[in-house]
Amino acid sequence: MTAATTSPDTRNTFQSTIAGYTVGGRAHSLSAWFVLSLRLMMGWAFAYSGFTKIAAGGFDSGGYLTHSAATNGNPFASVFAWMGSTPWFVEFANVAVPWGELFIGLGLLVGALVRLAAFFGALMMLMFYFGNWSIEHGVINGDFAYMLVFLAVAAFGAGRILGLDQYIENYDLGGQTLVERYPRLEYVLG
Repeated sequence: MTAATTSPDTRNTFQSTIAGYTVGGRAHSLSAWFVLSLRLMMGWAFAYSGFTKIAAGGFDSGGYLTHSAATNGNPFASVFAWMGSTPWFVEFANVAVPWGELFIGLGLLVGALVRLAAFFGALMMLMFYFGNWSIEHGVINGDFAYMLVFLAVAAFGAGRILGLDQYIENYDLGGQTLVERYPRLEYVLG
């Protein structure tokens, strides 16, 4: 008589090793709904914010860049002052902020290019974190938390949950999926 061997159930598990440290866990089956809701929440917030800035017309980042960071003890106050006093950068920010918010939001809402959208969303939130620098209640604030939400959306491949990324990744190119043919697309899709 031989003993039956069973492999451990690896559904809903995740593990990662960085610098020799390994962490892992097992997600609840409802986790997909929570990840989807985070994606949709951030998508709506960013699309709405970008749309209202564009619809209002005349978005101007110069005053914010020049004055906000200088008044709050920001460790990067001189960088923000340079950005606010450099005409080409102000013009770039005047376009990049509202349109970036809109496109990041739309990408998250439809679940397309989610990792790329989440990366740029996290980058914007990092800039807002330092621009809105406030540590009287600790170094963690809403901007920092939203940055982590964007990173979680990217890490969990939220575009594959009722999103277009699941279809884009599996698009058939002569017997190979798009991601099989171009593996680096996994960095922007998902």
